[in-house]
Amino acid sequence: MQKTQNSKSLRDLLLMHELIFIALILLAVISGGYGIHIWDKTSKESQRINLLVQEIYQVRGDLYRQMKELFDAFFLQDGEALAEYNAYTQSILTHFNGLKGIARGDEEKQAIAEIEQNYRIFVNEAPSLFYRYQARPDRDSQKSLYKDIETGIFSRYEDVSKRAEMLLSLKQVELKTRLADAKSSSIAILSIPVLLAGILLFFSRLFLKKSIVNPINAMMHATQEISAGNLSHKVPETGAKELATLSQEINKMAEDLSLSRDALVRTEKQAALGLLVPMLAHNIRNPLASIRATAQIIDSPEHDKDTRESLQGIMNTVDRLERWTGALLAYLNPIKPQLSPAKLSNIIQGATGPLVQKLAEKNIQIVTDISDVKSAILTDEHLLEQVLYNLILNAIEASPKQSSIYLNASLFNHVLEMTIRDEGSGMPFVPDPHALSPGPTTKRFGTGLGIPFAFKVCEVLNGQVEFMTAQPVGTIIKINLPQ
Repeated sequence: MQKTQNSKSLRDLLLMHELIFIALILLAVISGGYGIHIWDKTSKESQRINLLVQEIYQVRGDLYRQMKELFDAFFLQDGEALAEYNAYTQSILTHFNGLKGIARGDEEKQAIAEIEQNYRIFVNEAPSLFYRYQARPDRDSQKSLYKDIETGIFSRYEDVSKRAEMLLSLKQVELKTRLADAKSSSIAILSIPVLLAGILLFFSRLFLKKSIVNPINAMMHATQEISAGNLSHKVPETGAKELATLSQEINKMAEDLSLSRDALVRTEKQAALGLLVPMLAHNIRNPLASIRATAQIIDSPEHDKDTRESLQGIMNTVDRLERWTGALLAYLNPIKPQLSPAKLSNIIQGATGPLVQKLAEKNIQIVTDISDVKSAILTDEHLLEQVLYNLILNAIEASPKQSSIYLNASLFNHVLEMTIRDEGSGMPFVPDPHALSPGPTTKRFGTGLGIPFAFKVCEVLNGQVEFMTAQPVGTIIKINLPQ
């Protein structure tokens, strides 16, 4: 029963299984969403940096083309070159505005600001260099112009531009590293639900086998055994709570069927005895009565001692057989109690009166205490007297010489409680109140019907009798009769 209480029900187990499955799905969705989020964020950042690099390259390209227009204007005397120069200036400034909108963080904004600052220096200083060359167009002025442009303003612009490109290149490398880490993390996180799903599948298989399949197979085997008549077969009360409860009910059903079968067999035997014993009793009693009457007539003081002892033995044996037959008939026939008020002291006196000789033979004393029962009790005087006679007789047979038998009675809450305690060696068997056949006996001429008769009488009187082992020795018999 404890196993059944500790077992989980199928509903709880299925709910737990579904919750774990849902948790795995949520974990997979979260890990997948995290991976997608990192990938999308990194991809957007990479696109932004690529756009920054493209814009910087575009500015550099326009700057080279702008330089070409200056050379065309001053060396080739191209009239449209200055207009093209101004158009490239506007284009480059537009690119710078775009770069400012794309740039993020102090490092990127500072790098873009330095590029723009150096470009504005170039725009302000480059025309003046060309005008100075135009004022003195000789070879030395041309060399000085080239030198000032290459090693001066243009060189500074290239340095600043390369630093910005290097910064963006490092960020691209960092993004690639982050993207690789995000990919590895996503794969690792996604592998967790897959691994957990595999573990869940493995343990689900074990769970199904242990909690459902094996108990069902055990129940199927048990039904086959029970159908074959093996009612002692037990189903293991394991598995899910419902299956354990079902196994417990099957075991209870088999136990009830076993008890019913045994009771039916005993009832059939009892019925057979009920039909056979009265006929045998009738056929036995008549010869017994003739034998005793003959022995009683023959018994005369004129005979010698041996003859008289033999005749007395014949009469004693006939009397024992008569008592055995009467007890057997009383046990087999239905008992109908006749309730009437009676004094408990009279009932005890009637039960112990015929036992005076046996008490004297073993020098046994009956110690009676019924002072609490002052009023008359409602019972069947003759049946209760027979019960006490049989039980006290058993106590006398079991008690050693020069011992005592204690008989107490009290009336409490409309229940008469009597106890009989002897100082013998204890009972050789445990009396069964539900037995339908006589119990064993250790007496030479006993019928084994004394205790079953006591059970039967107490049952029809709506009471009960209980046998217990006394300490340190002896037996205690308790009789409870409602009043």
